[in-house]
Amino acid sequence: MAVTRPRRVRLDAELVRRKLARSREHASQLIAAGRVTVGGAVATKPATQVETSAAVVVIEDDSDPDYVSRGGHKLAGALYAFSEEYREGAGAGQESGVRPAAVGAGAGAGAGAGAGLKVAGRRALDAGASTGGFTDVLLRAGAAQVLAVDVGYGQLAWSLQSDERVSVYDRTNVRELTLEGIGGEPVDLVVGDLSFIPLGLVLPALVRCAAPDADLVLMVKPQFEVGKERLGSGGVVRSADLRAEAVRTVAGRAAELGLGVLGVTASPLPGPSGNVEYFLWMRAGAPALDPADVDRAVAEGPS
Repeated sequence: MAVTRPRRVRLDAELVRRKLARSREHASQLIAAGRVTVGGAVATKPATQVETSAAVVVIEDDSDPDYVSRGGHKLAGALYAFSEEYREGAGAGQESGVRPAAVGAGAGAGAGAGAGLKVAGRRALDAGASTGGFTDVLLRAGAAQVLAVDVGYGQLAWSLQSDERVSVYDRTNVRELTLEGIGGEPVDLVVGDLSFIPLGLVLPALVRCAAPDADLVLMVKPQFEVGKERLGSGGVVRSADLRAEAVRTVAGRAAELGLGVLGVTASPLPGPSGNVEYFLWMRAGAPALDPADVDRAVAEGPS
């Protein structure tokens, strides 16, 4: 009589099947954090083959905010750097590896005296929402409403799609956004995590949809700003000078649209290929970018 062997599958896929992880990306994060055991041994690779009958356990970590995607930690780091309100509230202690950023003159105006960037109670737009890491962070920080915009379809985590504070704009090219397209009411806050396009090409649309005193907190990805011919192996921008140039280029384009810079900080986590990324906090009428702030952000960020 033939013996039936237990079926073997990838560990990350099995975590999703058992509903121990929301997605394979989330499963990979749990594994990388050392929070997954198989048969009592800590797992180290998402591709590890496991039997469907194996004892797979996810170790709880109450200190981990556990956002719907890795990107959530990036925006949380930026809020920690730019917002005293966030550091003292929901974000306190969560991003201990991130230093508060230097902010420009006028950072308190319209944002709450001494509080820096304000999220609570605001209507926000998440450009390039994908699975919703940034949207998740905004809601946890008290945003009244988030418009989740993405050119893809069905990527936003179900927990966010079903949240009454979230309006989903799938199959929407951010570059073509109009105020009428988002209901005719300008937003108070814009965040963005966009790939494969220079930010200068989408800034006009984002400004069109923003209120005059809105804050824009956008991630600058040097790999999409400096040109393919200047990328290193694996598509990584290894030169600190090139990374600083990318930030200055985006700030320069923003200045042409009337935006100044209130803060700049490195993302606490690199991109999937190892690229170091940066956040610019901008607002109409704010001071021009201080090159020294860019140099400091590059020097203090991941290398």
